[in-house]
Amino acid sequence: MKHTFYGGIHPAEHKETTARKPVAPLSKAPSQVVIPLSMQPDSPCRLIVKVGEKVAAGQQIGQADGPGAPIHASVSGKVAAVEPRPYAGGGSRMSVVIENDFQDTLSPGCTPRSSWEALTPQELVDIIKSAGITGMGGAGVPTHHKLSAALGKADTLILNGAECEPYITADHRLMLEQGEKVLGGARILMRALGLDKATIGVEGNKLDAVEHLKNLLPTGETGICIRTLRTRYPQGGEKQLIQRITGRKVPPGGVSADVGCCVFNAGTAAAVYNAVVLGLPLTHRIVTVTGDAVARPKNLMVPLGTSFSHLIEEAGGFVMDPARVISGGPMMGTAQHDLSVTTDKTTNAVLCLAAGDLPAPQREQVCLRCGRCVDVCPMRLAPLYIHMYTQRQLWRRVEDLHAMDCMECGCCQYICPARIPLLQSLRTSKFEIAHRKGAEA
Repeated sequence: MKHTFYGGIHPAEHKETTARKPVAPLSKAPSQVVIPLSMQPDSPCRLIVKVGEKVAAGQQIGQADGPGAPIHASVSGKVAAVEPRPYAGGGSRMSVVIENDFQDTLSPGCTPRSSWEALTPQELVDIIKSAGITGMGGAGVPTHHKLSAALGKADTLILNGAECEPYITADHRLMLEQGEKVLGGARILMRALGLDKATIGVEGNKLDAVEHLKNLLPTGETGICIRTLRTRYPQGGEKQLIQRITGRKVPPGGVSADVGCCVFNAGTAAAVYNAVVLGLPLTHRIVTVTGDAVARPKNLMVPLGTSFSHLIEEAGGFVMDPARVISGGPMMGTAQHDLSVTTDKTTNAVLCLAAGDLPAPQREQVCLRCGRCVDVCPMRLAPLYIHMYTQRQLWRRVEDLHAMDCMECGCCQYICPARIPLLQSLRTSKFEIAHRKGAEA
């Protein structure tokens, strides 16, 4: 049975620049990496190494005592400093600075396993937790938390290969070049959840990846289904993907486990395979470096903690002054003002836009009451009214309109003919509501 989700748009894709470019290693390793001690909101890790200490690649350097995930050194070398550094998500965060010795000495604990099939679900969850694996396509929720929350509740496992944001091709290349790891990770996640079936959803603008994954499945394989999805943004959103594949609707304020689903990014599945089979923690990821402002757009395999300036240099540097450099895609990414910020577990792209890539500046006009923002909102919100109440600081009314359910996809602002900054208002309202609830607590 075919399902769909409400709202959505189809912006220009701009993926052709890097879609056929294989993932390349860095031609020049970074001389230092700067690894934030917190890669998830409000869950900093406790430092377990000292300044001056030598560390190996894959060695744990931060312990998660709370809801977060541990972090590991992505290169071998010496801990040069522990200090606040600029963070791609905004502001600064306490970070570990490691001077690279360029030896890539692997931690003794990073050893392959001869077999994982005999491991219990809890043993698999513990391995995934120790490897520091988080969601690699969204908010960076620790994978072991998702698994633990879904145990006994989920009857459906979904892998997200939609990659619906314009420009980004990191997951596309991953599925083409490391499809065995994606499928292997899916099987491990199935066992961890006690399920015998999984669905991998891939958008129709990646048909080569769809065919490649299907060809990798053994003849007669019934446990994993590859689904081709009509290209549509923001189909990569967890709730939208669940509705598209199963027809189930996650209730307001709910999570995927509430409707019996558990969703992981394709990159997360590959990281799970690396951890369980190869014994490798999450220290590297694929990053798309693209945009008209760089000379040679690329897909790169990057050690976590590599600076944006280094990645731009790997892509040939700027051919013109960039109008905007964004961490992530143009719809949900974060604009940067300091290129010394570094990659973390959720950094899937460094987008360098030229002035011609940005919409022509237009003055905000009076709302036309056209209703387009409501039509395209995948969460069925009323963005205009949230904007109006936010301007008047009527936070109770904003909360009554379920502003906290906003996924900040930007569809409303993209479609608005009056050029009203709806997304900015939604972000402001969410911040204010969360701040006020925290103060009350």
